Amino acid sequence: MSRFVELLGTSFDGETGADFEDVLYDGLDDPRHRARVPRLVALLGSGTERERLLACVALTTWAEPAGYEAVIAAAATPEQAPWYGALIDRKFSVDSTFAQLALAVSDSDVLAGEKGTAGQRVAAFRALVRIADREYFDEKLADQLDAEAVRALVPDIEAAVRRGLPRIAEAPFDLATQLVDLAAAVATVDGPLAVRLARDVLAEEASGRTLRHAAAVVQRSQCPEARSFGEHLKNAGGAGWPSRPETQHEDR
Repeated sequence: MSRFVELLGTSFDGETGADFEDVLYDGLDDPRHRARVPRLVALLGSGTERERLLACVALTTWAEPAGYEAVIAAAATPEQAPWYGALIDRKFSVDSTFAQLALAVSDSDVLAGEKGTAGQRVAAFRALVRIADREYFDEKLADQLDAEAVRALVPDIEAAVRRGLPRIAEAPFDLATQLVDLAAAVATVDGPLAVRLARDVLAEEASGRTLRHAAAVVQRSQCPEARSFGEHLKNAGGAGWPSRPETQHEDR
């Protein structure tokens, strides 16, 4: 049995051939995952490209310091991450490994509280937000940020959006919508700022998809600026724009 199968392809009751995601999410409720942590850390440093990525996902989902540290290190030099390019988005043909890492950080919320690693979780989110102006997250970053993380990361989110503005036209993926989603994440904490950021993105690109995602700013904030922004979106969307903009993301 390979080391990977033993750690992430075997259930906590010892059944081999288990699905990785089943093991991953069972570990959130099963303390027996802790016994696998030291060997997962070893796999993180010496496995294949895919094994190292999934070891990082598991350690991060299980709120382990080694997982958060690996996420932060990967974000520091994205293209040098040992698993960069291991997952490629089918629509845009760009790396999508950071989307999986963002989801792992999000899923670790409860265990981070139990293990005392909540601060490291926020630090991992910060590292990911700081590269959201150039790396693809497949809608798995902004919507995963909980209120506590958003409050801590408002300056980082604003900086990432502003860095991304001049890159929108040349980005190999839909950066405008990714930035609007980040702006919308701020809306419950700072509505006026969220509106300003969203308006700045739409000034660069106002596609139908970006406009629809911008409606989340209106849904999440009751400030006067947000209400005015809602009217702007309605006018920009034309006659077919709904009276109460939808916030659900359309199928990709």
